[in-house]
Amino acid sequence: MTQTALITGASGGLGADLATLFAKDGSNLILVARSKDKLEKRAQELSAYGVQVDHIVCDLSKAGAAEELFEQVKGRPIDYLVNNAGVGLFGKFTETDLQTELDMLYLNINSLTHLTKLVVREMTVRGKGRILNVASTAAFQPGPLMAVYYASKAYVLSFSEAIENELKGTGVTVSTLCPGPTRTDFSARANLDNSKLFDGSTMNSLSVAKAGYEGFKRGKSVIIPGTQNKILAKSIRFMPRKFVTAIVKRMQKEK
Repeated sequence: MTQTALITGASGGLGADLATLFAKDGSNLILVARSKDKLEKRAQELSAYGVQVDHIVCDLSKAGAAEELFEQVKGRPIDYLVNNAGVGLFGKFTETDLQTELDMLYLNINSLTHLTKLVVREMTVRGKGRILNVASTAAFQPGPLMAVYYASKAYVLSFSEAIENELKGTGVTVSTLCPGPTRTDFSARANLDNSKLFDGSTMNSLSVAKAGYEGFKRGKSVIIPGTQNKILAKSIRFMPRKFVTAIVKRMQKEK
């Protein structure tokens, strides 16, 4: 039986690459994003793989959006849920825009949690399903100059690991993808052009997507693409917290 994957933030970058991998494996797709034009173009491209591709224009940074989205797909079993939609914002907390940060929290945390809740209940009734929540290596430490974003991704990782444990034995798996700096349009949207964060080693979106997809299909709990990213994420736990925040600030400071 053909599986169906619902992917948020699917119009470009990591979400678009993940959608391609699902399509190549024969999964039908429900693509979700804010940009109608980009979404329609992507859906048309992915139809070439011979799978059914539906698309829904939805801004998940707005209250109630996750429930509205779920209502549109209700009655259609979701075998794979990929919560990829997310944004960041670079700058000092005293200077960044509050509404932008509140919208970020709603997208990165509220909608991800809400959509997961709605979909996972149906998955447990059927006794099967896989969820991939996209966090970041930012989840492993506080992030001066991106304080709200780092905190939101720490939530995604903690939440995902917790429910992964709760769901053992149900036939449902939960994986968390934690990429390091990745070449997508995320950096421009997050005002990171003036940050040093992307001056060093970065991975391309397709490599990250492949690592995430392969780990997800194996039911791996936490997926960190790239050797350097794995080392950094694991070594942080042995460092003093103040030292960690100082390092992150130095990595991200303005050029």
